Amino acid sequence: MNITDSIKYASRIQKALMLPSEELEKILPSHFILNKPKDIVSGDYYWVSQKNDRLIIAVADCTGHGVPGAFMSIMGINFLNEIVNQSDTIKANEILNELRDQLIKSLGQTGRRDETKDGMEMALCIIDTEKKQIQFSGAFRPLYLIRNEELVVIKGDPMPIGKYNETEVSFTNKEMPFNENDMIYLFTDGYVDQIGGLDRKTFKSIQFKKLLKEIHYKPLKEQKAILLEENGIWRAGLEQIDDIMILGVKLSFSQSD
Repeated sequence: MNITDSIKYASRIQKALMLPSEELEKILPSHFILNKPKDIVSGDYYWVSQKNDRLIIAVADCTGHGVPGAFMSIMGINFLNEIVNQSDTIKANEILNELRDQLIKSLGQTGRRDETKDGMEMALCIIDTEKKQIQFSGAFRPLYLIRNEELVVIKGDPMPIGKYNETEVSFTNKEMPFNENDMIYLFTDGYVDQIGGLDRKTFKSIQFKKLLKEIHYKPLKEQKAILLEENGIWRAGLEQIDDIMILGVKLSFSQSD
């Protein structure tokens, strides 16, 4: 087996850990996932879990892409499973706090200036269908919520999951009610950072928000197709510069169609 074959096999393992979209349909019926790695394997990943009446969804961007990013993503997925399975009470920011502690310990990070700043950015959301409420916590990544044609940005904290300062402060937990048919989007920065267009510039967040507002009411498969098409048009044959991950969810009090 050559190196490329080995990486392709690793890609299958990584995708199996993230759960295929068909499996997610059982616990998260109204969603789409746009997963477009730069290389065969990706440093971006999504993670979904269910605990009682709560759905926990996350999208993360690990340091680097390709094989190093993929190794980090597998660590992140395994840690998240362990944290949630062992927790009696679940809060979004506490999951990020615990994930950061475990990552720092596993990587042996001390905060020295000369050590590699490995880590990950993440947007994590807990959907409580009984209370009709969302919890959100983010490490550099935001949550976009669209309701009544208005796009609301819920910002994450300006720090990663990993060693950042001498003293780690807690991530912020944000809670908000949700309405039937609200759309939420969790995503990494690969889509907005893509170089393209006539001026060979990045796509930028302002264009991404405009596009989401234009398509949020469409069927989820169609939203995904449009996002893919627009990315291709923007690149116009240029190389994809980073992994791309977007998770869109149409919220429902029952999380079923």
